[in-house]
Amino acid sequence: MILILLLYLVVIDQIHSVTPVLHSLRYCITASTQINNRPDILYDIYVDGVLILHYDNNNRKVELRYDFVNEAIANDPILNHLGDFAAERETLAKTLMEKIRIADNITEGVHCGQLTFGCKWNAENEETDGWERYSYDGEDYASLDVATESWTIANRKSRQYFIATLNLEHDEGPRKYRKYFYTEKCLSQLKTFLEYGQDFYKRAELPKVSLLQKTPSSPITCHATGFYPNTADLFWRKDGEQLHMDADYGEILPNHDRTFQMTANLKVNVTAEVEGHYECVFQLSGVKDDIVIKLDERKILSNLRIENEKQKKVAIATAVPLAVLGLVVIIVAVVFVKCRKRIPGDYAPPPVEMSNSERARENGNTMGSEI
Repeated sequence: MILILLLYLVVIDQIHSVTPVLHSLRYCITASTQINNRPDILYDIYVDGVLILHYDNNNRKVELRYDFVNEAIANDPILNHLGDFAAERETLAKTLMEKIRIADNITEGVHCGQLTFGCKWNAENEETDGWERYSYDGEDYASLDVATESWTIANRKSRQYFIATLNLEHDEGPRKYRKYFYTEKCLSQLKTFLEYGQDFYKRAELPKVSLLQKTPSSPITCHATGFYPNTADLFWRKDGEQLHMDADYGEILPNHDRTFQMTANLKVNVTAEVEGHYECVFQLSGVKDDIVIKLDERKILSNLRIENEKQKKVAIATAVPLAVLGLVVIIVAVVFVKCRKRIPGDYAPPPVEMSNSERARENGNTMGSEI
């Protein structure tokens, strides 16, 4: 029985420590109209969520963010066309925006459309996947199911126009190219970037994990920021079991320093009875040990707690000068009392000793004055 239990624990530990190594290559083309201080066209490429290439129609220059990207593009014939590809997509994005506007009878003005496409690769089991999505003014417009090569169009009225305009289904040429791109070309590009940037992408950075709360009645937010790679998980656990009810898990978001952040919210009233049962757990791909933060009211950073701390600091800052001032007043009072005992009358010169003849003369004068 003990042997079976030990084997079970070993298996569970291995399953827990082996996290799928997922990689992704994402292209993002954004087109907008009449938005001040913003380029009409943005073209970005991300590898594992990190921006590696940027282009906009204001600068009309492809910016490579890292040396390994420049090296990969210079040495790989599949990648060295990316600069021209960016300029070509500028025309495509403008045309697509106008076609969607006309198809849906959208008036001219401030609008924003976006096309994202790319592929995923699981380095552990070699599974792959691809996607292609269109959005307009913040709402999903069309998406491609790469496996079945079928499209989902949000606006049914413009479905036929949209599909016919982009030759999405009926033209064999675009269909074959899409299949080739998502099953071969995109994955080849992804693996090339990973190979040239292996030192960059194989690094592991652990986050700072904090417990936050806006108000005493708000959910407890577990916030992890500064981690890399983005293959991570953050969740709440009660008595060793991961919570799905009373917990809300956010998406992984990028930071400006090429790391990532994410949050997990817990709906619970923090009392002494529940503190020992809940904990926030962070797991990072490639790192065996988890980061575990026990629910403790004293560790929660909140607006109320921060305000109380400020008030304490203000009270201390005010009390110290008052105490010093009080001490000064006491010292001045003591000095004043001591000095007051020695007022001018008290400073009369001491009596002068008289000789016998002077004393007799003085007595004589006094007797004369009495007669």
